[in-house]
Amino acid sequence: MIRIFIIVTFSLLIAWGASIIMSVPGEVVITGFGYQMQPSLGIVLFGLILLMLITIIVWAIIRRIFGIPALFSRANEKRKQRKGVDALSNAIIALQTGDPNKARQLAREARLKLEGNTAAQLLEAQANMQLGELKQARLQYREMIEDPKTAIAALSGLYEQARQQKREDAALQFARKAASLSPKLEWAQKAIFAHLAKEGDYEDALAQLDNIPFDRADRDTQKRLDAVLRTALAKELEETEPQRAIAFANEALKKQPEFVPAALIAARLYISSGEVRKASGLLRRVWRASAHPHIGELYIHAQSGASAVERLKRAKTMVVEHPDHLESAILLANAAIAAHEWADARAALQPFTDQQATQKVCTLMAEIEQGDTGDQGKARAWLSRAVTAKPDATWIADGISADEWEPTSPLTGKLDQFEWKVPSRSMAKPNGPAKPAPSPAPAQPKDEATPAPLPAPPNPTGI
Repeated sequence: MIRIFIIVTFSLLIAWGASIIMSVPGEVVITGFGYQMQPSLGIVLFGLILLMLITIIVWAIIRRIFGIPALFSRANEKRKQRKGVDALSNAIIALQTGDPNKARQLAREARLKLEGNTAAQLLEAQANMQLGELKQARLQYREMIEDPKTAIAALSGLYEQARQQKREDAALQFARKAASLSPKLEWAQKAIFAHLAKEGDYEDALAQLDNIPFDRADRDTQKRLDAVLRTALAKELEETEPQRAIAFANEALKKQPEFVPAALIAARLYISSGEVRKASGLLRRVWRASAHPHIGELYIHAQSGASAVERLKRAKTMVVEHPDHLESAILLANAAIAAHEWADARAALQPFTDQQATQKVCTLMAEIEQGDTGDQGKARAWLSRAVTAKPDATWIADGISADEWEPTSPLTGKLDQFEWKVPSRSMAKPNGPAKPAPSPAPAQPKDEATPAPLPAPPNPTGI
């Protein structure tokens, strides 16, 4: 109904306009071929307008007739392009679903139908990579480097190929080239950073860390890596440049206030320079947060020349922070054994001598039985039990355990891989197989001047 109303209204407007034009006053004299006409001016104007409209319509029809071949050509081109886009889409799907052979065929089809399409070329190169045709993929990537639009994508592909082939120098070159083209390219900056850390260039890695575009959510990760690198530098310089080492260790503690490796280095350097009080305060603060055994051992040995009884007193002040913690019990037991306070040592370990006793607990109980009662049978029983007991926590990275923290994994070279946790029995130690526990020696008199011989514990604190 509305459409009919619009048509009728439009027709009336046209008729009204035509009547106005035809009623324009005036005459026009047309003479030619022996004839003379005198139509009104309105009729002439109306005729001219009508002639213009007919000319436009006729010209449109002629153009359409002559444009039919071009129309077919455009239709074919659109159809070809549509097939090319479909092939490109299917190639992406095939590559993601693990069918690189089909992906390569579809990518080649897309390249034929979509001339100059860089995405199809990139897909074909990626498919060749997955099919193991590395030479062909490398040639395609190198060809794409010449185009600014695909240079970074090509460098990314070459970088991954170099990593697969274990060509680390080439991979680093590709990462550096990509980073020079796009300084905010995360994968390239991280690749450079990882290489520097793996090679032990910790100062350069620390400078490179600022180039990595971390998100706000990753700020904690950035701080952690910063602390690890500064701790690594402190560890390197601890013996040769103690002033720089303690500066790096303190900077690391500003980033990670309870980072045990940094705290140990800083405390050792404070002790070496005679600042025992400062070292003790630092160690107590970190112990309060982590109850790490290396922290406790360094604390009780902080005062040079202190007797075993004095070390026991320091141990007792530490365990107050974590009275029910296994590491507190072991720390106190070690100090009590050294002071020949067998009752204190036994009482400290008593809550942890059940079926879940760890290797350290069993070994210490063997020392207590040996030193307190001289019962060789009980001591050997505890040592036998230690063989199958639950391992104690240690530093572990990629399945390898170590007595001391290291900044990178000895297996992969990755930064910040060591964690303090309980290992499985199959884990290897970089320092070689563990030595067998020593046999218990005969008991000695309870005299601090002639202490009983004890198995030499590891010295992670470096003192």
